[in-house]
Amino acid sequence: MDRFTDQYLTEALKKGEQAAFRQLVETWKDMVYNTVLGIVQHEADAEDVAQEVFVQVYQSIGSFRGDAKLSTWLYRIAVTKALDHVKKRNRKKRWGRVYSLFGDKDESIHNAAPDFHHPGVQLDNKERAAVLFKALDQLPDRQKAVFVLSKLEGLPAKEIGEVMDMNAATVEGLMHRAKTNLRKLLEKYYSSE
Repeated sequence: MDRFTDQYLTEALKKGEQAAFRQLVETWKDMVYNTVLGIVQHEADAEDVAQEVFVQVYQSIGSFRGDAKLSTWLYRIAVTKALDHVKKRNRKKRWGRVYSLFGDKDESIHNAAPDFHHPGVQLDNKERAAVLFKALDQLPDRQKAVFVLSKLEGLPAKEIGEVMDMNAATVEGLMHRAKTNLRKLLEKYYSSE
């Protein structure tokens, strides 16, 4: 989408036009879902979080100033919502272990290796992708988000910086650390096979 279309769509959204919101969802739903899926690594959770992203966009479009592209704003919301979801899941996982000592297993926790199909991964690479996503899940949040935005979404460092509110040098540093950490994690996996 270009700036003109962004501006027109933003104005229509601010007026509450349903057709504009439908266009926004149809245009960006795959991007939002893929970004969220790369971070949360669970299809049902990614669908829920993606819906939360569009609900937030609908509720807060009035605060969008247009300083950045609409897609950048959507990425920012998607990354924030996905990372928040991962933090909540990790808290549940920690407390789930304590509760399991008392036989309370009501909490559904995703402990297993990622078992989902990311649209950006070829079917014949599914096994290797599962190993990569399992390693990716062990990275610190900001490294994971930068890696997903760069490698899965194909965003340049400058746009990732706009999405995550940091400069390009910080993005490149996080990307370097993410690659280094992934290399270590994957070396452990492949050396044990």
